[in-house]
Amino acid sequence: MRPFKLTAVYHWLLSAVLLSCLLVPGLAAAVGSCAQRPAAKPALTLLSAAMAQGRFVSYQPTQIQIHQGKATRADEAGIAADLAVLRPRFDGLILYGVLDGADRVVDVAARLGFRAVILGVWNLNDARELDLALAAAERQPRLVVGLSLGNERVLAGVTSLQALATRLQQARAKAPQLLWTTTEPFHLFEQAAARPLLAQMDFMLVNVHPVFQPWFRTASDADAARFVVNVVNDMAAVYCGPVLVKETGVPTAPASMGFTAQRQAGFWRSLQAQLPPAPLRAFAYFSAFDAPWRVNDEHPTAGAQPQEGSWGWYDSARQPKLAAQQLSILSGRN
Repeated sequence: MRPFKLTAVYHWLLSAVLLSCLLVPGLAAAVGSCAQRPAAKPALTLLSAAMAQGRFVSYQPTQIQIHQGKATRADEAGIAADLAVLRPRFDGLILYGVLDGADRVVDVAARLGFRAVILGVWNLNDARELDLALAAAERQPRLVVGLSLGNERVLAGVTSLQALATRLQQARAKAPQLLWTTTEPFHLFEQAAARPLLAQMDFMLVNVHPVFQPWFRTASDADAARFVVNVVNDMAAVYCGPVLVKETGVPTAPASMGFTAQRQAGFWRSLQAQLPPAPLRAFAYFSAFDAPWRVNDEHPTAGAQPQEGSWGWYDSARQPKLAAQQLSILSGRN
């Protein structure tokens, strides 16, 4: 991918052009596939404002852990303890699922003054989980802007691009006022076979991990961040709606793989400089907390994944890592 420097003015101009594609019929086809649905326009306005003015963080309650296929449960007290730590620096949440007590995140987030939540449904075939997500959205209609069906389920071989497009279309009928999407690695969205799926998405959640590129270990922080910027621009070639990077970043362990707190902090500083937030182009901070149990969890790719427990901005005891210490407190924080 081509490296070049992008300015804040460039990103705002690009967002203005792409927003016009959403509002003016016929222009969208010239830029790429995206949905144009009047019922979801208020939610789109809220999402764009949150992307431009706030900070999303990808979050799963720390109380939820999976051991030998069985999940522990989260309660509102544990969720509140998590979100109280996050709220000074973040005002948007992206969830992966709503089972095991995670459906109560929206209620705690509303009390703590978060501005936007994107819900997740992990199991595409679980009608109960979808119902829980829709019930959470109904309880907090001013907070929940959208819902993602699955995270890397095509990558994992659980479903196909076409089947996922059909699932989105079916689910939207239950709540057309919400923004609907899914999450996959960027290379899957670039495929011609993804066009029907893109046409069903109201916004894009995309995973962009430079750490899995063969050149990462010897690359500078600036080059790793530039890779993310270039991917976001490549997504604009195939999709004209809002693009929100759900997962990117650098774990803080193991050091033997080149992962340290210093490398994590350096990457995020570079990304913040190169990809300033805009209404249709932004990134979420991945992820909220370390999850040591994930080292032994199932993964969509084969082989040992010793870094999987260490992506957090905060450790498993909710203590801030170097990157979090260097991230400014949000202005206007109550």
